[in-house]
Amino acid sequence: MTTHFPAPEGIATQTAGLQVRVLDTADEPTLRRWYHLTEAADTYQRPWATQWSFEEMRIRVRPDDGSERWLLTGAFDSFDSEQMLGAGLMVLPLLDNTDMVFAGVWVEPQLRRRGIGSAVMEHLVAATRAEGRSVLLVDSGLPGDEREGHPYARFARKHGFTMANVEVHRVLDLPLEREVLETMRLEAAAHHPGYRILTFEDGLPAELLASYLHLSNQLALDAPTGEIDFEPEGVTPEVYRQQMERMAEQGRHRLTTLAVSGDGEAVAYTDLVIPPADRPKVYQWGTLVRRDHRGHHLGAAVKVANLLALQERYPDRTEVHTTNSEVNDTMIGINDRFGFRVVEICPEFQRKL
Repeated sequence: MTTHFPAPEGIATQTAGLQVRVLDTADEPTLRRWYHLTEAADTYQRPWATQWSFEEMRIRVRPDDGSERWLLTGAFDSFDSEQMLGAGLMVLPLLDNTDMVFAGVWVEPQLRRRGIGSAVMEHLVAATRAEGRSVLLVDSGLPGDEREGHPYARFARKHGFTMANVEVHRVLDLPLEREVLETMRLEAAAHHPGYRILTFEDGLPAELLASYLHLSNQLALDAPTGEIDFEPEGVTPEVYRQQMERMAEQGRHRLTTLAVSGDGEAVAYTDLVIPPADRPKVYQWGTLVRRDHRGHHLGAAVKVANLLALQERYPDRTEVHTTNSEVNDTMIGINDRFGFRVVEICPEFQRKL
């Protein structure tokens, strides 16, 4: 039997010719329509946009590990209940940051400026209040020289959002010359004798998992997040194992490189996520060095080792995508040395209800 998310009781909104409602994720034709609409909107004038395959998305929106709840919404023509014109998403953290909702709004590119996006946004605001949450966060992607005047920024301000943080989207073209990476590895190694640099694929040994999770759960606090006040994440070993099982079902792989101290704890980490073979992009997830172990070039060391492993194991991949806060000078400096190039900015908009 296929399980799906129930709609929040009573949450459906009607706006001049539109009905916005929560979708049944067990209804595959509707789910496919939602996926193709969001893909078209995400990639409109954004050739660098990252996008899941339909199968990855279908697996992700199912109830799984209890760490998040995903609600998909659609805006439908009131006179044609099957014609989806706009889409929305709510991600509700369940283990931490439970005052927040991470949301998205999409409209068919050729149907913009007709009130569809506003109808979806009004629904998301109402649903956020109904869930008893007080912070609504929406991110976007736009050219760096249009951060104030771009239609996405104007839309956010119209609906009471402020630009609370700005991430910069960068792309690294692969492959990199192995000699360059080896030179960087040796330069970093001179600064951290006594540490081991270890790379793992699709999971970590039990003796390193707790210290790794301490680092990754802390990332939201240690990385610059502008005016957004995050709590540490609450991922447990059991949740991590369930996440890895879901990634395997999606056809994704995860390369994790750790810096391990003399007492056997992970004190720095970086993650790369490799989607299925028909998607040439690789996604750089978190990178963090524990505060009391900084100054030893461990950030550069784990990133070099992970890129070396990536190129050895997945030589067909051509791009690594990453985002960093525009004020994270340390990580920006490391990424610049690797050759990451800026393609757009990704503002995070916040509305406190």
